[in-house]
Amino acid sequence: MAGRFAPRPTRTTVRGGHVVVPGGVPRQASAAGRTRTWTPAWPLDLGLVLGPLRRGPGDPTFRATPDGAVWRASRTPAGPGTLRVALRGGVVQGEAWGPGAEWLLHQLPELLGSADDPDAFEPRHRLVALARHRRPGLRLTRTGLVMESLIPSVLEQKVTADEAYRAWRLLVRKFGEPAPGPAPERMSVMPAPRTWALIPSWEWHRAGVDNKRAATILRAVRVAARLEEATAFDPVRAQARLEVVSGIGPWTSAEVVQRSHGAADSVTVGDLHLPGIVGYALAGDRDADDSVMLELLEPYAGQRHRAARLILLSGRTPPRRVSRMPRGDIGQL
Repeated sequence: MAGRFAPRPTRTTVRGGHVVVPGGVPRQASAAGRTRTWTPAWPLDLGLVLGPLRRGPGDPTFRATPDGAVWRASRTPAGPGTLRVALRGGVVQGEAWGPGAEWLLHQLPELLGSADDPDAFEPRHRLVALARHRRPGLRLTRTGLVMESLIPSVLEQKVTADEAYRAWRLLVRKFGEPAPGPAPERMSVMPAPRTWALIPSWEWHRAGVDNKRAATILRAVRVAARLEEATAFDPVRAQARLEVVSGIGPWTSAEVVQRSHGAADSVTVGDLHLPGIVGYALAGDRDADDSVMLELLEPYAGQRHRAARLILLSGRTPPRRVSRMPRGDIGQL
């Protein structure tokens, strides 16, 4: 069995946004789609850049395949689309299918970090500097899409990651639509806003989503067009637009703009684990709260989210105690 499966990522690498992208297996022939090639002027790590977009190992909208490619199924302003991205000899090869294919290919450089400026970041701690040195391919993605990050972020409010990933997987597979083109099996595009609004209450319950999170999503999809307009705003103004919706607070809005805008300074506050991880890594304080975390990250003003990601990717986390968040399933009630 040795060597047949990729190593299972640790909790820290998952939180840091790192997906293992296999390589070396030739791609089989498939239906032709629109194509684009693009050559980045920096070392690119697909797993690091696109990793934060995956919502668990069974995410129906994201797949890393044995041929070294990453597949994404998205609902774009032009309609549903499937994007396949591969890196060969430093050249990015993009191929897309569906009504949203042209939009996805146009967005490809920003998706892979072309709008990011890592040179603006200056490490202030040895651990952060070492993590940056070991991860030269890290860039912050910018998807240009709000709802595809907002809905799974709401599902992650106040529950364990496993519960949120399960809810996202079940709802997208049941109410989404098959990904266009020759996408890997069981890939789906997330439901349209109208479809989210029509999901019966018992289906939210079966997916383990409580009334509070379901109601937040229903309020958001009613104004989806207005929320998508936030992609044209700066991250601070975009977060303010998102937080107008009841149930969306600073934690959720930060998680969204980190992906939709590539926001380098939108640090996540209100998280159960992040303050303790940052506090332990930079000051040996595993019981740090948000105020301590923000104080420790102050030297990275303007780049606090990047600093937090590098800390997560460093692997320096406090020794695990007992679980602080019990796992539940309201669908069984």
